[in-house]
Amino acid sequence: MKASRIAQLLIVVAAAGFISACTSSGNTLPQATTRSSLTTNIDDYSYLIGPGDSLSIFVWRNPDVSGSFLVRPDGMITTSLVEDIPVSGKTPTALARDLEQELGKYIRDPIVTVSVAGFNGPFSEQVRVIGEASAPRAVSYTEDMTLLDLMIQVGGLTEFANGDGAKLIRVVGGQQIEYSVRLDSLIKDGNISDNVDILPGDILIIPEAWF
Repeated sequence: MKASRIAQLLIVVAAAGFISACTSSGNTLPQATTRSSLTTNIDDYSYLIGPGDSLSIFVWRNPDVSGSFLVRPDGMITTSLVEDIPVSGKTPTALARDLEQELGKYIRDPIVTVSVAGFNGPFSEQVRVIGEASAPRAVSYTEDMTLLDLMIQVGGLTEFANGDGAKLIRVVGGQQIEYSVRLDSLIKDGNISDNVDILPGDILIIPEAWF
């Protein structure tokens, strides 16, 4: 247990060093209930396929080439007719059109539908939570995700967390921007005004409270 706490402290210390390299933290995120200029990207969001995703590919009138396929770590899949198709970073619709083009070499006018059964997404589409969360990990982004949704995914805060000292790191215009978020106020006090929108690629860092 002591070793685990030491490991968590090292993570938070490393995160603090990462924060120091970001732009200053006097920035305020918009509430999740408002759709400001910072949330425009959410309105245009389309899921991108990533390694570990489970894809269901249906080729109309061709059950032999339809099926379920797991995206390999190299971002590719192999079907019965086409080997090593790059799929990572594509939307399901874009992949369906690419498959129609490839399968058209073997099948007359193929019609392809692609759906995602198991979601991981590429790293750029994931949201990372480190520090004093009950289950810190990378979470697959979903459309309209909020800070509260994210905290539910990681099991809330530990008893050692300084929730109101948490920082959210986001890339805006090619720059890493640091925002202050108030997790204690949101989770423990139920202050919904502290609920903010989450974007793909965000990093949430939750420090330990120094008693």
